[in-house]
Amino acid sequence: MPAATKAERFLAHLDQLSGGIEPKYHLIKSTHEGQPPITAMVYRDLPESGFITSVTYGLSLSEHPDWLLGKPELVISVRSEDIAWAMVIAYFAEELRGVCPFTYGGTLNHGQRISPESDMSAFVVFAPGGLEPADAEIDIGDYTIILNGCYPIYESERQFIQEHGLEAFWTGFDWDINSVKRPQVV
Repeated sequence: MPAATKAERFLAHLDQLSGGIEPKYHLIKSTHEGQPPITAMVYRDLPESGFITSVTYGLSLSEHPDWLLGKPELVISVRSEDIAWAMVIAYFAEELRGVCPFTYGGTLNHGQRISPESDMSAFVVFAPGGLEPADAEIDIGDYTIILNGCYPIYESERQFIQEHGLEAFWTGFDWDINSVKRPQVV
């Protein structure tokens, strides 16, 4: 039996985390010569009814000088049925691979509403909620994939994070990290 590929090891880990729930796969065509497409694996009603959860694959196949301990893939889990939340992070992964490090505290500015259900237009990157740290790191052989959570935020919140840092935002306000309909906190 041949050894599992990187993608197979990654998918086996996601299968274990999801309890075997089958995602729907969406391919984002690569605009980077020599790079494969980005895949968005979209799970409905995970971790519970009314949620959409998505994980990218393909970002970690690229290179960035800041990726010393592992390579990221992006994950989002929000209380919504709108697939736009999942697809926008996949488009960020495709467009910004090799340029953006997708590190904790970084923000991703979409510049317009992500979904008609919310005025949120950006994301902040941090540890993925609901996962133990060991579950967010996947050894695929040559390197470790680190799942980085993407949390939807408003433009005013993105600016606050840029000026004051992630910790001031994350711990300074009472906000629901999975709600796309929550009020602005700054």
